[in-house]
Amino acid sequence: MGTKLVTVLVVPSVAFLVLAGVQTRGLVGQTTALSDFARQVDIGREITAVVHQLQQERDRTAGELAELRRVGGRADRDATIAALRPLHAASDAAVRELRRAAGPLADADAAWQVAYSQALEAYDQVIYIRATVPPAVLASDTILGNYHRAVDALLTLLAQPSPGEGQRVLNDSVLRYVQLARVKELSSRVRAELYAAARAGRYGVADQVELTDLRAQQLTALGAFRVAATTDQIRRYDAASAEPDLAAATKLEEQSLPSGGAAPLVLNASQWWAASELRQDRLRQLEVGVLGDAVTQADDARSGQLRTTLLVVGGIGTVLLVALLISVLVGRSVARSMRLLRGQALRIAQIDLPEALDQLRQVNSGVSDIEVPPAVVRSLDEIGELAEAFVAVHRSAVSVAVEQATMRRNVNLMFVNLARRSQVLVERQLELLDGLERDESDPDQLENLFRLDHLAARLRRNDESLLVLAGSESTRRWNRPVSLAAVLLAASAEIEQYQRVHREQVADLHIVGHVIGDLVHLFAELLENATAFSRPDTVVLVAARPEGLGALVELTDRGLGMSQAALAEANEVLASPPAADVAASERMGLFVVSHLAARHAVQVRLHPREDGLVALVRIPATLLTGAPPAQLDPPPSRRMLTTTLAPTARPGGAVAARNGVPGPVRAGFAVAVPSGFAGSAEPGGAVAGRAGDGGPAAPGELPVAGRRQRRVTAPRQSRPVPVRADDVLAPAAGVPADGGGGWWSREGPTTGVAPAAPAPPAVPVTGGTNERGLPVRVPMAQLSAVTRSARPQKPTPRHDPDPEAVGGMLSRLYSGVRRAEAEETTEISLPPAGGSTEGGQQ
Repeated sequence: MGTKLVTVLVVPSVAFLVLAGVQTRGLVGQTTALSDFARQVDIGREITAVVHQLQQERDRTAGELAELRRVGGRADRDATIAALRPLHAASDAAVRELRRAAGPLADADAAWQVAYSQALEAYDQVIYIRATVPPAVLASDTILGNYHRAVDALLTLLAQPSPGEGQRVLNDSVLRYVQLARVKELSSRVRAELYAAARAGRYGVADQVELTDLRAQQLTALGAFRVAATTDQIRRYDAASAEPDLAAATKLEEQSLPSGGAAPLVLNASQWWAASELRQDRLRQLEVGVLGDAVTQADDARSGQLRTTLLVVGGIGTVLLVALLISVLVGRSVARSMRLLRGQALRIAQIDLPEALDQLRQVNSGVSDIEVPPAVVRSLDEIGELAEAFVAVHRSAVSVAVEQATMRRNVNLMFVNLARRSQVLVERQLELLDGLERDESDPDQLENLFRLDHLAARLRRNDESLLVLAGSESTRRWNRPVSLAAVLLAASAEIEQYQRVHREQVADLHIVGHVIGDLVHLFAELLENATAFSRPDTVVLVAARPEGLGALVELTDRGLGMSQAALAEANEVLASPPAADVAASERMGLFVVSHLAARHAVQVRLHPREDGLVALVRIPATLLTGAPPAQLDPPPSRRMLTTTLAPTARPGGAVAARNGVPGPVRAGFAVAVPSGFAGSAEPGGAVAGRAGDGGPAAPGELPVAGRRQRRVTAPRQSRPVPVRADDVLAPAAGVPADGGGGWWSREGPTTGVAPAAPAPPAVPVTGGTNERGLPVRVPMAQLSAVTRSARPQKPTPRHDPDPEAVGGMLSRLYSGVRRAEAEETTEISLPPAGGSTEGGQQ
């Protein structure tokens, strides 16, 4: 923009400078020409002075030559030399003055220089010819001819000044004094002829013809002078002609004219010289006056032209400066406005609009109005209109963004509502499956129920992915720290091929409670991808170790791998979570991982290896905490009811039941835990067996009262009861750290005391054998007949709940209300009066 603006300002200025330069050059040329003209006219004074002295010398020389020729050898040559010497000196002095005055005109035009050189050469010939006068060895015409040529050369030099075209007045002024100088020259030559005839005492054969021709030329020159002269100059000439001196000379000249066939009268030499000298002096005065007028006019013209040039140049300079000043001011104003407009446009494009979009993208409640700043340029010109247009575009873009944010929020709300409705149905389905599994004795049918249970758990994870897609948080919350091993164990329980997950080494680290659900979801998605895109006969290795103040989790698979371009694209998505769109729904796992990682400042990167990929998950120090205080565990979940701890699992399979039959595993941890996590002694580890296996009780047995007695029809084979991620994490939650009740935990309120553990029977109770010959266990047979706590517990002091726990309670309350609104009205059947409840209570 700066280049174009400078071009717009510079091009007219340059064009103006070119035109002004041409005009100034013409004016300067005219001023220079008039200045040279004035100097050439002014040097006419010296030229006419030389001419006058040469005329005096020539005319006197003509008389002396006639006298010398008349007397012959008796002539007094010394007298002649003495008479001519003062005239020679006067002529030389006049020429020296001319040379001095012509010095500044050395750079004059060539024509004047040529004429000046010719005049000096002619005068040099006069100097050479002077020596021939006293001896009279040369003819008079030869000697006088040199004088004539010198005078003619000087008169030619006198007529050289030219003011240029279009200066008629100045040309006429030159013509006036030149014509008057010629009149004076012709009068001087007439004087020389008559003086020579008077000194000789007679007229020669050619003298009358020469006199007649000279008088004719004199009249012609006088007429030209009268034509060119001004009225004042003519008046002055006529006044001088009427003076007695000029009249006496004119009368003597008229006497020399032939009349009536008589011979012309020879004049007295002394009388004629005296009268003619007075006339020549008077003509000289007139010549000086006319030449002075020409000099005055030339000086006036030069001064006027110089003033005009200076005024024009000054005006051009002033106009140029004013134009440049105005151009600079206008240019700076335009440039400033354009810079402000450009800055506003860039700020809108790079800061305001992206911040507005980010603000609208992060809005979870109502969309508030976004203020659009006004235009930075408030002028009424085109730039101001352009600025207003930018603001209008900004306002339209923000309006469209607000509409899109509103629409996106509505879509997110629809996603949330649909996900929560689906979660409610999935939870009900899981509860229904729990009941079916407890009452089912057929191993094949029980395995199918376990598969349905796993599919339901995966549906719940998909619903949580929808919540992440909608920008909502998970409904599953924990308020106590959980070990990292339990989190990884729970994540593997969320995937289908959990048997292929092997743990190499997991450090004893604990995660803060409020991020447990999101981390379980994150690891589950990574493990799901690792198992889905690797061969079924390979395992996925999981390792966790401390790294600085945080933790590093490595998930290694031996699968198909990814190309460099796809890997770079995936890492970019993980580093910068994209907005929810169709592509996000197509690559749900990557999208969910990126958003969950960004939500908790967890860094997830994929690295290639020879036969697969390695996913590195860096957990920041802010998400790690110390181990929770050793407290009594709350009542375990119904899915965690057990008789013995699980034995070590075989890779990829379930731990054998008491009779060695492998049990099916559901979407969680059954008797067999995922490979690599087997044998975990920490809370949330897998446990085996069901109540009533009939085998010997393990040292870690914790019988729980309140289990409903089942009707035994036939002995059944002992089958492992699988657990889910909630069952793994729930025991680890324990009693809240503040010592309060379990109202703020995942499992709800806990009792003040725990039941005591009665001694188990030495021999397992069986109900016969099935069609395969295997013993069938009797449910609840190993439990005490009385429903009392398994082990005594000390009363736990209660404290005020912490704000985070209260927030979790309110969130669950709001979730329950929303689920109640979403569910249809269902008839609830109550047990008959007097019937037995779970655990045999009335």
